[in-house]
Amino acid sequence: MKPESMDNVFHALASGTRREILDILKAEPGCSVVRVCRHFDVSRIAVMKHLNVLEEAGLVISEKKGRVRHLYFNAAPIQMIYERWTTAYSAEWAGRLTEFKRAVEAADDDAGPARAGRR
Repeated sequence: MKPESMDNVFHALASGTRREILDILKAEPGCSVVRVCRHFDVSRIAVMKHLNVLEEAGLVISEKKGRVRHLYFNAAPIQMIYERWTTAYSAEWAGRLTEFKRAVEAADDDAGPARAGRR
């Protein structure tokens, strides 16, 4: 991956709105632009600007069928960044630490507000 392509991916992921769009596309592959727009209280033009940034970064692939534009999440650029800085050894331990973190956070969530206030 070229440095400028990687910069585009990081720029695209820097926005919470764009990350939310990717979450929507991951959950609903092939959904339309109109359907994505329904998730936000901004104009269609604003959503389209975010989609253009995501497409330029290669994180979204669109397919036009008639008047409807279907959108798909493309995880390949994120995978390429991941592979740049990880090895098989570090990936194994990072995966275990991530599982541990999720388990601890789930335990905190189950404990409720009484435990959260003790920190």
